[in-house]
Amino acid sequence: MILKNGRVFTENGVFIDADVELKDGKIVKVAPRGTLSGDEELDVQGKYVTPGFVDIHIHGAKGSDFCDNGAEHIETMSSYLGSEGITSFCGTTMAFDEPILQSIFETARPYINKETGGAVLRGINMEGPFFNKAKKGAQAEKYIVTPDQGMFDRLYEVSGQSIKLVDIAPEVEGSYDFIRHASKKCVVSIAHTCANYDQAKEAFAAGASHVTHLFNAMPAFGHRDPGVVGAASDDAAHVEMISDGIHLHPAVVRSVFKWFGDDRVCLISDAMRAVGMPNGVYSLGGQTVYMTDGKATLESGVIAGSATSLAECFRRAVSFDVPLESALKAATINPAKAVGLFDEVGSITEGKRADVLVLDETLHPEHIFIGGVKTK
Repeated sequence: MILKNGRVFTENGVFIDADVELKDGKIVKVAPRGTLSGDEELDVQGKYVTPGFVDIHIHGAKGSDFCDNGAEHIETMSSYLGSEGITSFCGTTMAFDEPILQSIFETARPYINKETGGAVLRGINMEGPFFNKAKKGAQAEKYIVTPDQGMFDRLYEVSGQSIKLVDIAPEVEGSYDFIRHASKKCVVSIAHTCANYDQAKEAFAAGASHVTHLFNAMPAFGHRDPGVVGAASDDAAHVEMISDGIHLHPAVVRSVFKWFGDDRVCLISDAMRAVGMPNGVYSLGGQTVYMTDGKATLESGVIAGSATSLAECFRRAVSFDVPLESALKAATINPAKAVGLFDEVGSITEGKRADVLVLDETLHPEHIFIGGVKTK
């Protein structure tokens, strides 16, 4: 398949006028506009040709949750996400005890990197249970425990060594030893924490490199007390943002891109099962969630994940006046780099997997290719 005359988003974060050839599931050539031809051609004049979106923090979609009992829920998520233009994702857990997490990981393991026709499950984001109860958010307090290296190691093996991210609150007992240990196997992210600036700095020095949903479930940034956000600006390789317009004010979304630079920001959905579903009553981590017009909350009013896909979070970031190129980097290149997937996905680069979107002027996918197969 030749995609002709498109505005192609390159791994350098800029658009060029080019043709792109997809063959045998790979991007085999990117060439100047109008120079490639073949038996199958698709004229994408005036359209954006971009990598598929990479969501490294998502709990569920279309009524299913990654933590549900049964592989069919992974397939449901994969199908829905693929239809939205999300072509790779990390299934994200909640705070549970080890037996529950073991069952989740055993269910997920056969699906890691499996072709399902939709988004490909690339690994696991282990969000919890090593948190501060005071910043539990929508996590179930009864499952929150102090960091346990043995538990992590056992689950890492159960997953087929497919944990890409593990979250931790740096101020809890044993966290720094845990970070030094776990960071040799996967990315360690600061999350659900009351850590101050110095504690967060020490976590980064121990090997943490990532921050989960910046500003949410952590102390506010203060000009005399900068907290995790201030330490992240110094040391984090990447920070996540939920740019649904509910978790963060649009001005904050813009400011983070200016402050951190567009190489360090990862847009995520943090979506739960209500995304793609009508208003109603759902669940997350064993707790009841009420979703009304895109806002998901516990009965207490605490925000419980999002009901917005990464594709829509990307579009909303652009609507908040984040430059298109910056928002695209944050939804494709950066998350792929953050969890070690960039050798295969995340950019329109010769030799990489042909996860490619053709976006129209409204930034919705007009055509979707997953592993070179046209799904829309």
